[in-house]
Amino acid sequence: MDEIAPLIERELGARPHRGGPGLGFRGGQWSFGGEGRLELIEPDGAPGGFLHRFLAGHGPGIHHVTFKVPDIHAARDRAVALGFDVIGFSDESVAWKECFLHPKQAGGIVVQMAEVDPDSDDDNWVPFEAFTTGTPVRVVTLRGLRLVSRDEARTRRLFVELLGATSSAIHAAGAPLPGHTLRWEGSPLELHVILDPKAEMEGPVALEFDSFGAEFPSELPSLLGATLLQLES
Repeated sequence: MDEIAPLIERELGARPHRGGPGLGFRGGQWSFGGEGRLELIEPDGAPGGFLHRFLAGHGPGIHHVTFKVPDIHAARDRAVALGFDVIGFSDESVAWKECFLHPKQAGGIVVQMAEVDPDSDDDNWVPFEAFTTGTPVRVVTLRGLRLVSRDEARTRRLFVELLGATSSAIHAAGAPLPGHTLRWEGSPLELHVILDPKAEMEGPVALEFDSFGAEFPSELPSLLGATLLQLES
């Protein structure tokens, strides 16, 4: 975070939201223009935790995408009914209840579902100070995440039937194959899913931003382990 936070704050106008410790990691969330949030997590504690293993196997990269749900028990039950294996179920905290879908079933990315009580004080994540001072160079809008999927039926079952997205066909700029834009009412973020039955790898391939007519900081893609794309409005 010490390397990435100054870049996204100064060059892209990201604003600190909340952060704190987790099990085997510490993290922070930053809000961009349009109020989309990016969460950075880094290993903490003894070696061997999930994030240590992820970094050892993959290097830096996009690890998970989070969906807030009104009832974590109902979300878990619906996921199971649709044929997904739910892992890491936890409902001990009043402020944050969660469970996960494994990337092998979710097209190459960890899917986190979370029931959040913003009024609860049972939460160890708090607002934090910016890593930089002064006025940012620009304020950039985070649009969402681009994924590659081999299986359109599974994609629809996950994101539409389970997670309630509305889907529209697209041909994303820079993408050689057609796919779908997935949107959620009230959410500033979208998922763009490129459908490629012959893809060697599934999963996240890029973070997408509105076009802002300048270059991303040159070191940022390698630090994030992700391609950064600007989309035309």
